[in-house]
Amino acid sequence: MEILVATGNKHKLQEIREILGDLPVTVKSIADLPRKIEVEENGKTFAENAAIKARAYYDLAKMPVMADDSGLEVPALNNQPGIYSARFAGADADYAENNRLLLRRMAHLKKDRRKARFVCTVCFKTEKGEWFFTGITEGLILDELRGEGGFGYDPLFWIPELEQTYAELSPEEKNRISHRARALMKFKTFLKDYFKAQ
Repeated sequence: MEILVATGNKHKLQEIREILGDLPVTVKSIADLPRKIEVEENGKTFAENAAIKARAYYDLAKMPVMADDSGLEVPALNNQPGIYSARFAGADADYAENNRLLLRRMAHLKKDRRKARFVCTVCFKTEKGEWFFTGITEGLILDELRGEGGFGYDPLFWIPELEQTYAELSPEEKNRISHRARALMKFKTFLKDYFKAQ
């Protein structure tokens, strides 16, 4: 089975390929498509944005599509940056700019108000319907960057039970406990049953 992953993010694509690697699935990227489209993610939730992407690429490619939307929610900031995580500091902001803005917004907050969670919702669309899978990882936002791995807010996201940030984990460790990994494991379980039903 070929599944198109509706993302241009190479880091995300690599994580997905590693997690689904033992299934009879070929993961295709939007870079493999003959033409590009712009998809406006104007939903109000992670699920809505994932569905918008999945539907747009399904209409284009006419093949099973997996799309996800994910982000960081900080309750003390009214769950910001949320669906705007990738563009928190502006449409063209890079990871460093987003991290600097988050640190500025949280500079006055004590440890007990620095709780955060990463959320990922996957939408899988085929000719037979749409299915959604959500994963959440709870943690804290540090007041400085730690670790060289990962991407995005990973160097600031501290997991108390592991005493490490996402950026300090090996790819294998992150693929066991991350929000995307948790959503993808639910998706993977679904796919196994989906294949059996074919």
